[in-house]
Amino acid sequence: MRVEILGQERRRRWCDDKKLEIVMSVGVDGATVTHVAQRHEVTRQQIYAWRHELKKKKGVLSPATIFLPIEMPEPL
Repeated sequence: MRVEILGQERRRRWCDDKKLEIVMSVGVDGATVTHVAQRHEVTRQQIYAWRHELKKKKGVLSPATIFLPIEMPEPL
């Protein structure tokens, strides 16, 4: 049996880094889930599913510790 694909295939693979980038762009400069989904050509539900998935994976979306450089004077 021969199968011919007509049109563009819509199944895409997304790495966790790209998913995180898309999910974290919601709210930046007032971007809504709908706007972000349209920009990346995914559904709103897909963004919610990624958010849920990334939360389950080692707490990727939880607040992380941030290290900032400081300057300390030389001890006398």
